[in-house]
Amino acid sequence: MEIRNAAKEHAGELAYLINLAGEGIPEYLWKGMIEADESALDVGARRAARAEGSFSYTNARICMENNVTLGMILSYRQPDPYETGSLSEYPHLVRPLIELEARAPGSWYINAVATYAEHRGKGVARQLMADAEVRARSGGCNRMSLIVASENAGAIRLYEYLGFQAAGSLPVVPYPGGRHGGNWVLMIKRLDKA
Repeated sequence: MEIRNAAKEHAGELAYLINLAGEGIPEYLWKGMIEADESALDVGARRAARAEGSFSYTNARICMENNVTLGMILSYRQPDPYETGSLSEYPHLVRPLIELEARAPGSWYINAVATYAEHRGKGVARQLMADAEVRARSGGCNRMSLIVASENAGAIRLYEYLGFQAAGSLPVVPYPGGRHGGNWVLMIKRLDKA
């Protein structure tokens, strides 16, 4: 397995995987951006193919084996200070996520990490997370952050194993197709100076 920068041609896979990691929220939001005869995932691919914005192939790394994508991670440094602006400008269901993100300004933010179902159990997510930590350190970050659903026990176990600790939570806003209730949990990992 090798980890490399994602390229524009991976946009379709990135859209699928970020929707998987994003608990269906991306697809729900993309449905409101459909143009002509696009599907929601087409919208996601169009957005992933952009060179700017947080959801861009330029912020993604992919894990590959024999030219087959196994999984991906979308991560980047959060602004510091983190200015949310008026939360009323965001869709209601993402407001708690924005609020939690803002609690970790300057951290290396794991926006999404996902592995195709047929490649789970091979350590793909762990390798992608380790790669993100290297990038965080080289970017001068002293902590990493991510948000996970409280009902996603498997993911929480992995993140705790990797050294992340819960640092706050807000209720999940229900939405059509949502797989989890409970809370969104902000988890932070402090990085020791090398």
